[in-house]
Amino acid sequence: MQSIKEKKSFKLDKLNPIENQTQVDKIEMSLQEFFRNGSFEPGDPIPKEIELAKALGVSRTSVREALSRFKTLGIIESRKNRGMVITHPDILYNMERVIDLKLLDSGTMKDIFELRLVLEVGIADLLFLRKTDEDIKILEEIVDKDEKSKNKMENRQHDIEFHSMLYKISGNETIQRFQKILLPIFEYVDNGLYDINPDKANGYVYHRGLLKTLKDGTPDEFRIKMRNHLMQYFNKL
Repeated sequence: MQSIKEKKSFKLDKLNPIENQTQVDKIEMSLQEFFRNGSFEPGDPIPKEIELAKALGVSRTSVREALSRFKTLGIIESRKNRGMVITHPDILYNMERVIDLKLLDSGTMKDIFELRLVLEVGIADLLFLRKTDEDIKILEEIVDKDEKSKNKMENRQHDIEFHSMLYKISGNETIQRFQKILLPIFEYVDNGLYDINPDKANGYVYHRGLLKTLKDGTPDEFRIKMRNHLMQYFNKL
């Protein structure tokens, strides 16, 4: 059965043999270089295990183990009637699988939280480029609920809704997925690492102020407002 793409011919002699057949790490590195320098494109089939093993001078089992690592990373995948092919890697897939508060130390969570601060200050241009009247209406509803919050738990939930909506307005799917992946860390750090009381902060900007600036202001003004909104976190870095 002929594939959609023309089968490419690969020069397996460019693969450097591996002397130690048990060092899968070296096999992985050699294959990675082979894929990188072999003009492979998503959808291209890769040589069979037995061909790779012969070119590398290692066992087929070792090659299979190295290839399994590429499958885990989403760099290759199995296709029916075609074998293993290069694919479009999902850069956030493995992060979604391994993010666990129990596995991360406080320093890593603090670093990730700081990344959130940088993202939210820097997202202004995307928001002004892609915001719609419907987006503003949704934010207004969130702010209205936030201002009527009866306790800290409700206030925190509305805060998540507001900032999640900003990520959505950005129109950047990777940013949105990243935010969803890291929400548990945001909440953990927000509750445990920093002791924040907006009412005691000079110049603090509430969600209403951010919303007004998003409606009638400029990206530069919004960046300043967002910086003030998050300033207590920045001050504790």
